[in-house]
Amino acid sequence: MNGAETLTKRTQIGLAVVLIFSSAIAFFAVRKWTGHTGSPREEALTLMPADASAVLFLDFGELRRAPFIAQLYAWAPQPQADLDYTQFVNETGFAYERDIDRVAIAVEKRGQDSAVFAVVDGKFDRQKISAFAKKDGSSAAMGGREIFSVPVGGTANKISFVFLRNDRIALTNDSNLAVFLDAKKRSEDVAGWRVRFDRLAGSPVFAVFRQDAALGATLAAQAPGGLRSPQLSTLLDQLQWLTLAGKPENDRLRVVVEGESTAEATAHQLADVLNGVVILAEGGLNDTRARQQLDPALREAYLELLKSADVSKIDRGDSKSVRLVFDITPAFLEAAHKTTPIVPDAAQSKPHVRKSPSTRKGHI
Repeated sequence: MNGAETLTKRTQIGLAVVLIFSSAIAFFAVRKWTGHTGSPREEALTLMPADASAVLFLDFGELRRAPFIAQLYAWAPQPQADLDYTQFVNETGFAYERDIDRVAIAVEKRGQDSAVFAVVDGKFDRQKISAFAKKDGSSAAMGGREIFSVPVGGTANKISFVFLRNDRIALTNDSNLAVFLDAKKRSEDVAGWRVRFDRLAGSPVFAVFRQDAALGATLAAQAPGGLRSPQLSTLLDQLQWLTLAGKPENDRLRVVVEGESTAEATAHQLADVLNGVVILAEGGLNDTRARQQLDPALREAYLELLKSADVSKIDRGDSKSVRLVFDITPAFLEAAHKTTPIVPDAAQSKPHVRKSPSTRKGHI
């Protein structure tokens, strides 16, 4: 092999290396700039606004295959067929309980009001849905997109939606859908959501809440009277993030709730209070009065849930988290529509630690 041939081969190899390297750079750049992450789930979550106060995600495709969800559907009362919805199904061929694959919903607080933005993946007949929307609504071209606006239940309120592709729709109750679609997102704002979305990747249903001063009061107001605790409400208000995730496991649903704070003291106090609340609830259910007043099956269902509860602390370096895990079983579902159990009010008793919560490092 002469020198010229060697040079030619070296040149070809060099060009090939440059081509492969350039292609790799272009590929990752396109992924970053377009928000494409390969998975439909990740793509939908990437479209969520970075300034949202909460994001909810449901993978209906996975949930429909879970035995627990089938039991839940069979247990729940079946709604009566609505004439308007029946007409919608007949004219569009779309039924939400059958044709939605996944949905990601973001809530933005704007003073006393809230704006909702959602990305819905499913089986859509684009032509039929567009025609149906134009019957009572309107459409307008904007930025190369056809945006539809339809009234809600005969009121002045409207919902705007657009086909991002044939199997994906974006919609909002805001007057300007383009605000969500064309929003510029700072990498530091997106990073906080991305970390938690990745951490919850194994859950087909989850909700992520960013710090909100009213979060503790809101959750406390929804709790049964005996489980309300002003101390717990105050600690929840000090969290930077709160996540709730559900994962069906055979005939039950494993629920994981995690609160994150930058302060070790907050995490420690929250773990103690949660353990104390569980102790009080168990004590209330074992009280003579509760035994006399509650249906035995109902009492056992709540005891089963409380016995499955586990509180632990997780140290991720820059954040200190407290995790509560419990199981919802078919027995609990059966008892859920019955009377709430009578338990001591946590506000009137100082909770004691049931056990020292384990400290973990890692992800959900």
